[in-house]
Amino acid sequence: MFTRRHFVHASAAAVALAGFGRSAWAQSPETAKVIIGFAPGGTIDLVARRVADRMAPAYARNVIVENKTGAGGQIAVQAVNTAAPDGSTILLTPASPLALHPHTFKKLPYDPVADLAPVSGAVSFDYALAVGPMVPASVKTVPDFLAWAKANPAQANFGSAGNGSAAHFMGAALADAGKVKVQHIAFRGSQPAILDMVGGQLAAVIGPTGEFMSQAQAGKVRLLGTSGKQRGRFTPDVGTFAEQGYKDVQVVGWFGYYVPARTPQEVVQRLNASIRSGLADKDVIDSLAKLYMEPMPTTPAELGALQKAESEFWAGVARSIGFTPSA
Repeated sequence: MFTRRHFVHASAAAVALAGFGRSAWAQSPETAKVIIGFAPGGTIDLVARRVADRMAPAYARNVIVENKTGAGGQIAVQAVNTAAPDGSTILLTPASPLALHPHTFKKLPYDPVADLAPVSGAVSFDYALAVGPMVPASVKTVPDFLAWAKANPAQANFGSAGNGSAAHFMGAALADAGKVKVQHIAFRGSQPAILDMVGGQLAAVIGPTGEFMSQAQAGKVRLLGTSGKQRGRFTPDVGTFAEQGYKDVQVVGWFGYYVPARTPQEVVQRLNASIRSGLADKDVIDSLAKLYMEPMPTTPAELGALQKAESEFWAGVARSIGFTPSA
């Protein structure tokens, strides 16, 4: 059995930056880059750009977003790991490259703890289990789906954004709890999996809740459960995995900001203040809601503790489902 400590959201109050004055400019980079490991137009790219717009000129005269895609976000992490520790290169990453990949890869090109300094959380979100037209309309809950899967083994499958992903692990954990075999099918991203589900080639998909919402609102897919500790603000009519009997499958997805290790604490704190101010901006909050995400500002210490707890959680899941790390 595996458990997860729920992280504590930091205060979303704005942090005033006007008092830095001329001395701040002497320490501020001319241009700061926010590095992300995924393509333009995706959710994390949109979050990065929304907040970056609010970080200039208080933190740096110019704040740009740079996409370094590949290896599930690992290339971006490595790019920041090898950058100068002066606050000009910032990583915005999902939890997976730092908290999950250590348990799904035999070797990483970075140390997720020693090579990076936490700065602040960015956003949080739930995952959901959705089904499409392959699954009868009578299936309305997670137990219903697992019972259907047991009765229809040839069709019992679910898709996720990749082998060893958080969504893969959640699906495997649900199937293990229900004592039923459900085949996992790995895709390169949630959207290709959802398209196959809508087309009737795939029974179910697990992914970030926001990825399903347009299809759910159109009646093309049905959400059977969500991963949070409590029902999500955007899905109040959908029961959590926990309330449906799977109390150990509680996962809150998140993105976080990091800088290279050895970045001076003064720089880390100034960047933290800039990010938290951006996340408290009403326009940013409203734009995040359209992505079905909540702002999640934290202190550096809170983000570090969250990463540690998350890594311990996924280590337990990997052991529980017997996952073998890849090369």
